[in-house]
Amino acid sequence: MSESIQDIKSKFNAATEEQIDALIELYKDDERNGVTLLIKKAKDKRIQLKLEDERIDKMMFYEKKYNQYPYICGIDEAGRGPLAGPVVAGAVILPKDFKLCYINDSKKLSPAKREALYASILTNALSFSTGVIDAKRIDEINILQATYEAMKAAVDGLNNKPDILLNDAVTIPAVSIPQENIIRGDAKSVSIAAASILAKVTRDRMMEAYDQLYPAYGFKRHKGYGTQEHIEALRRYGATPIHRRTFIGHFV
Repeated sequence: MSESIQDIKSKFNAATEEQIDALIELYKDDERNGVTLLIKKAKDKRIQLKLEDERIDKMMFYEKKYNQYPYICGIDEAGRGPLAGPVVAGAVILPKDFKLCYINDSKKLSPAKREALYASILTNALSFSTGVIDAKRIDEINILQATYEAMKAAVDGLNNKPDILLNDAVTIPAVSIPQENIIRGDAKSVSIAAASILAKVTRDRMMEAYDQLYPAYGFKRHKGYGTQEHIEALRRYGATPIHRRTFIGHFV
């Protein structure tokens, strides 16, 4: 009696990438539609993984360029544009040749995917840190200087001193560590992408906590950005202590 399709499906689901080829070969002559579909899905997944592996290799260009340095640190920020909340910078040092499938610019990822990658980054990173600058300080020194301050704080918080910083589109002033400014770096460097995810998830969680304090503003949904819902709440209720006064002047 032949195996059930459900039993074969269980084998495919449990198989490692190395075992898939053997299963495809074993069941290639099974003409049942369910088995044919399982084999097609397995082949498609193998192609997708190969393409993903090639994409990650391209994102490791700068990590390979500076491979002589023991500690390569990616730097990125989240929250430069919102009307409320802090700006948060992330700093991440990954192990050499570390590959994490589907890592990317945090803005290109779903919240669920960001959370999953965030957990993997924290588990595997050699060192990671965040720098948080609140709305009051942003108003005092402007958002660009606050971003630099957050980035410096993130670097200072690392357990390992970086040998080089890979930054997303900025050069941080008054930092003695060598650094490279990479335009759209969060899509070109795995280290910067990891920092992007660290900063984004950290800030989103903070804004969700602020939503509990100020439920009328919808911070959980828009994370402080200038949506219509947010602007209407500002006009109706005024500013909270986490609003950036220099950003909201013409709204209230």
